[in-house]
Amino acid sequence: MTAAPPDSQFQGFVALLPAGARPYALLARFDRPIGWWLLYWPCAFGLALAGGALHHWPLFLWLLLGAIAMRGAGCVYNDIVDRDLDAKVARTASRPVASGAVSVRNALLWTILLSLVGLLVLVQLPRGAQIVALGSLALVAAYPFMKRITWWPQAWLGLVFSWGALVGWIAVGGGANNADGGLGLPLLYAGCIAWVIGYDTIYALQDIEDDALVGVKSSARAMGAHVKGGVGFCYAAALACWAGALWSVRPDPLVFVALVPAALHLTGQVVTLNPADGADALAKFRSNRFAGLLVFAAMLVVGSAP
Repeated sequence: MTAAPPDSQFQGFVALLPAGARPYALLARFDRPIGWWLLYWPCAFGLALAGGALHHWPLFLWLLLGAIAMRGAGCVYNDIVDRDLDAKVARTASRPVASGAVSVRNALLWTILLSLVGLLVLVQLPRGAQIVALGSLALVAAYPFMKRITWWPQAWLGLVFSWGALVGWIAVGGGANNADGGLGLPLLYAGCIAWVIGYDTIYALQDIEDDALVGVKSSARAMGAHVKGGVGFCYAAALACWAGALWSVRPDPLVFVALVPAALHLTGQVVTLNPADGADALAKFRSNRFAGLLVFAAMLVVGSAP
């Protein structure tokens, strides 16, 4: 298999930081915004589909800040838990905690600091959204251990990374002004989970050989030779759930047209995916930033329609 590059390198703006700050920027993955985009998009989906997005634009910004901070905190926590495993995998061996560039104590302090930024965002939300947001903490805490006990840690990540859809929807009182029958939010959340499983399975292709050696489980290993079909199924399920969410908010056949660009993009990912090429897997994974934008556009158009 063609390997992907190591994921801890001094590149972009990180290379311009003082030497002492660089390992902490890498720990929080500030050099790779794809992670916080993927955490943010479900938040934006929930805000947009719930309706009245233009009246709630500050929430889009607050939740973006929250996604950046909490994705960083989650990555640092994950690296602390996984430091022994990371040291055995070529792509992750250079991560700051695994390599010893940052001590566990300092990594914990960095996690707390990033979490305080998340707390600042939390207090900007309505009470109901605050309670829902706090409900994700147990899922986040358990995530690093899932790869040790289940072949489907990507499904658990789906629960975590899709949680923002619940927060965004509830923050603006989603469902109060449309006859969605209570289905809009569950379908939106389910669609996001399926999407996450799909793109994170692609991401896991980079480590499939090393994971087998150290005993780490993943959906990519579980799917084996059927990984393209498996990812395709996940994406199809995501699109079906999102279509149902759109229909529940606005029962008009034209709403399905709004998802066509996203459907074409996701289909293109699957058709052109080379599971044996780690660099291609990384590129396909990163392209989901654009897929999220296309889905957001669909949610915004339908959610804002009179």
